[in-house]
Amino acid sequence: MLMRYRIEKDQLGVLQVPAEAYYGIETLRGKENFEITKRGICRQLIKSLAIVKKAAAKANVDAENIDEKVGKAIMLACDEILNGRLHGQFVTDLIQGGAGTSMNMNINEVVANRANELLGGRKGTYEFVHPLNHVNLSQSTNDVVQTAGKIAVIKQLKKLQVELKKLINVFQDKANEFNDVIRIGRTHLQEAVPITLGQQFNSYANGLTKDLKRIDLAIDLLSEVNMGGTIIGTGINTNDKYKKKVIFYLGKFSGEQVKLPKDLIDATRNLDGFGYTSSNLKLLALNLSRIANDIRLMSSNILSELSLPYVQPGATIMPGKYNPVVPEMLNQVSFYVAGLDTTISMALEAGQLELNAFIPVILMSLFEQLSTLRRGIRTFNTLGISGLQINKAVNNISENYIYLITLLAPHIGYDLARQIVTESKETNASIKEILINKNILSEKDIDKILSDSNVLNNNINIEELIKN
Repeated sequence: MLMRYRIEKDQLGVLQVPAEAYYGIETLRGKENFEITKRGICRQLIKSLAIVKKAAAKANVDAENIDEKVGKAIMLACDEILNGRLHGQFVTDLIQGGAGTSMNMNINEVVANRANELLGGRKGTYEFVHPLNHVNLSQSTNDVVQTAGKIAVIKQLKKLQVELKKLINVFQDKANEFNDVIRIGRTHLQEAVPITLGQQFNSYANGLTKDLKRIDLAIDLLSEVNMGGTIIGTGINTNDKYKKKVIFYLGKFSGEQVKLPKDLIDATRNLDGFGYTSSNLKLLALNLSRIANDIRLMSSNILSELSLPYVQPGATIMPGKYNPVVPEMLNQVSFYVAGLDTTISMALEAGQLELNAFIPVILMSLFEQLSTLRRGIRTFNTLGISGLQINKAVNNISENYIYLITLLAPHIGYDLARQIVTESKETNASIKEILINKNILSEKDIDKILSDSNVLNNNINIEELIKN
């Protein structure tokens, strides 16, 4: 079957556009110029661009900038996109020059062509609705793409929060389940003092709760949008009625609490809200990786304190071997997110004068961070933490652990305590045995000190722990 084309013309010449395409010549130029990642605009960004165009159309109608019939046709076309139609018509690569001009023209042409159809026109003619004169009226790529990007990121952040809350809840459940399970805490990978698994897992939940709150702060910062600032934030080619209305309709159509910043020029030239978001996502990723490191160590043959669910065979040559593949996955997600944060940082710094032209790679990197984190957290939760079990080795506490002398040191002095530890290591005699034999402390005194040492803050008696 032969491909049918229509001829479209712009200031650079003519191109053959597929006859059935809703995009036009400017989108096609962007597609042909920037085949970089071979990955198009993500679904959430397409919807957010449609929200922006719908809000602008309604604001332009209210401000009497366009005819109501044209505005309604634009809004209907945007509604179709919001309902999942025409997404295949967004063909520009997310990495592109022009600060996102190609993706802005993509939405302009798709909406214009569909609106023309709704009014009885033909694709590519723009006899009733023009992509620039109507769909892009009172706008610039510089406020459209940034605003749509912020709305898309906010919605993705909220999806991430859902998965993060689920993981926090599972850690809290595990903290309750392991409340009375004692293990030896370690510093520098060396034995230190006791801690319960409940305390440890509760600390994981509390740490991730801080990350959750930081995401809330990022959402609040991203809610300041520069819509109405047009090219450099001065609002050229707009009017006051449009500016007020477009923010109102953005909030109404997006369901987000968007607001104008104090300074539209600053908001247009500085993309620090994206940088703040990325930094917080990196912190979350590093905290998750830190937890994954603990789980890997505690489930290793070295410590054998925890047992991860078996989700796949661990080796092609060693039958019966299982590896901590789920924590390893989360480590790699963290590495990727941290690297993307570096990309965003460089793009933020590279802005010049009144504009940062590198918003496409910033948005691409943020969407990558958000999607990989969300999926990584979900997998870590369902295939790792939810099925985590304890091993008997975790409660293997002997009376010769070094933490005993830590508890006794305030009563006998640091220097003497250090000598006893050295002697214990050299002679294999227990710390308690040396103390009694050298008449430093009586067994009664030792038992009382240990009994009074509520080091775990949950009324677990150290003396009883050792005996058991």
